[in-house]
Amino acid sequence: MGQEPPAIAADLADLLIGSLELDFAFVRLSDPRGGQVVEVTRGNSWKAFPEWLQQHLAEFGQISRKEIVTNISGGEESCRGIVIPIGVNSERGLVAAASDRSDFPNQIDQQLLSVAANNAATASQNAFLIKELRSAQEALRAHEQELRKARDELEIKVAERTSELQRNALELQRSEFYLAEGQRVAHTGSWTFTPAGFEYWSSELFQIYGLDPTGTVPTKEEYLALVHPEDREFVEQEIQKMLTTHRAFDFTKRIVRPDGQIRSIRCVGVPATQAGTFRGFVGTGMDVTEQEQLIEALRKSEEELRQMLDLAPQLVAVYGPNRERLHVNRISLDYLGLSLEEWRQTAELGAFVHPDDRARDRDYFDRALSAGSAFELELRLRKGDGTYRWFLARLNPVRDDKGQIRRWYVTCTDIEDRKRAEEKLQQENVALREEIDKASMFEEIVGTSPALQTVLSRISKVAPTDSTVLITGETGTGKELVARAIHRRSNRASRAFVSVNCAAIPRDLIASELFGHEKGAFTGAMQRRLGRFELAEGGTIFLDEVGELSADTQVALLRVLQEREFERVGGSQPIHVDVRVIAATNRDLKTAVASGNFREDLYYRLNVFPLEVPPLRARRADIPLLVEYFIDRYARKAGKNISSVDKKTLQLLQSYPWPGNIRELQNIIERSVIVCETEIFSVDESWLSQQAHDGRSGGKLYLSQKVAAKEKEVIEEALRESQGRVFGPSGAAARLGIARSTLDSKIQSLNINKNRFKPKPRS
Repeated sequence: MGQEPPAIAADLADLLIGSLELDFAFVRLSDPRGGQVVEVTRGNSWKAFPEWLQQHLAEFGQISRKEIVTNISGGEESCRGIVIPIGVNSERGLVAAASDRSDFPNQIDQQLLSVAANNAATASQNAFLIKELRSAQEALRAHEQELRKARDELEIKVAERTSELQRNALELQRSEFYLAEGQRVAHTGSWTFTPAGFEYWSSELFQIYGLDPTGTVPTKEEYLALVHPEDREFVEQEIQKMLTTHRAFDFTKRIVRPDGQIRSIRCVGVPATQAGTFRGFVGTGMDVTEQEQLIEALRKSEEELRQMLDLAPQLVAVYGPNRERLHVNRISLDYLGLSLEEWRQTAELGAFVHPDDRARDRDYFDRALSAGSAFELELRLRKGDGTYRWFLARLNPVRDDKGQIRRWYVTCTDIEDRKRAEEKLQQENVALREEIDKASMFEEIVGTSPALQTVLSRISKVAPTDSTVLITGETGTGKELVARAIHRRSNRASRAFVSVNCAAIPRDLIASELFGHEKGAFTGAMQRRLGRFELAEGGTIFLDEVGELSADTQVALLRVLQEREFERVGGSQPIHVDVRVIAATNRDLKTAVASGNFREDLYYRLNVFPLEVPPLRARRADIPLLVEYFIDRYARKAGKNISSVDKKTLQLLQSYPWPGNIRELQNIIERSVIVCETEIFSVDESWLSQQAHDGRSGGKLYLSQKVAAKEKEVIEEALRESQGRVFGPSGAAARLGIARSTLDSKIQSLNINKNRFKPKPRS
């Protein structure tokens, strides 16, 4: 007892071999419940019986009874054996033994073998039971450990779950507190509603309706009693609708609180279901009284703004970012004869714009869209009756906080009256110009003498062309009047006429004056300045005293005449111009070219069409007309009535040589009108030079006059080169090789203004 089945089987086999003097012993012990099988063999020196036993077991599978085997041959030897089953059909095992004794197995052998087999089977069965018991105990202990572990884990989980529930309860309390606070701050309460009525109201909802939060939830009838009488029917319909359709809802109503206050409450509800079955509604009630008041105020403000917009004396339209039609004011709809919907559905862009203005309108709008900037233009818009009127359209973009254009606002101001006034003024100007042309073909050029008629004839021929004209003549003969006459008779008459006195501008500034300068080109050039040539674009520029230009300016002027382009002072970009050049001088440019003071190529560019204005002494027949013209002008200005001219005065004026030409005559007439006290015009003889006049000279200058004129020209040139300085190493006196006192005397006698040759200080 206490041994394992293998040990029991081995001890039994050894016992049988030793005590019964056997040659072979075989013990098999097995668990009848299909458990372990133990086999032990002893005495293998003789093999015949074991082979028979194995064959027998293989054939029959099991032995159901005791069997004695005699005469088992194994070569020369033979033996006797016995097989004893343990249990029914040897289910608990078997014992087999063999011996060469002839009486084996005798009765004692059989009893001993049976007893030993039964005892071994009993011991083996006990061993198997003990083993199973031990296994069961081990399993029980393992199960107890698992149960203990599971219990420990369960206790941990229970503790964790308890802690989680406590945290959730705390969080729920906190959430309920925050929810209550949030509802209080937002003036929002929650509720639940079933077909039987309200089941729950939050405390804030009681506060909103002016009820005691500790009271009971109101019934549907009590709830409807709180609704404003004007909204009660509507709310009843909404309740019936939501109970019928089981759909979410959102509406705003007014209530009358117990304290008499009227509040606006927004009700929002959604259906609540459980397992697919409708249970009722859950929702919120929000006090939106202030919002409703603001919305109402905003609505009134928008209405007032819309009325102001509709009554504004302008056509106002609102477009989307891509010119989608959004809104237009009432004045515009009345003008177009359309409704707002008809205006929006008009697909064609520019449908109301005059056909001649559509391309320009489209171009302006496209440029505004691409640049995102405002613009304005004048165009004609069609009225409802098919007529057109002129409008000034202004387009302004409105951007959002990201800079994207959200709207385009267009205002159109009626300028029909202004346009008609401009057309009328233009027609009046044309008529007035025609009247002036009829009265005096060449404006203030007065006279009928043959010498003057020759000049006028040449003006008429050259005016329609774009040829450069060089006007020569003495000072005071009216060279600028001739230039203006040429301009007015040309195709450029509607454009600018710009006059420049080249002698009155310092040499250092003449280039800037004619061609302009860039910012910073020289000291004092604070900004870009357009020159006279740019101002005269498309018109005429008159260069008086062109012989006074410096060499550098002559080169620039030559480029303008040849290439029709120039550059500003300090600039590098060529500027193209379309300007007609008319030049004038009282100097002999041929002599200046010969002496090297004037460029020969520039002279020939200017002298395309030479025009010499005769002096007044060469047109004495015009003096009576000129006297009458100037008397009329200055008498009207002075408010005097002069009816006639003294004959002696007229003879004096006709006999005088007029070295100052028409300008001198004009000054004498103006001075005489001022001092004249009667209706008869007269001139003080002391005002006229008493130089003798040779009628046979044909109006030509005496030799002394020619010498004086030449002397004056040489001195002025020296002063110009020395920039007005008289003395010093670089002064005019040193250049001329005469004494300073002599030069001062000649400057005074020849009436030369030396200051005009000094450079002007730059500002």
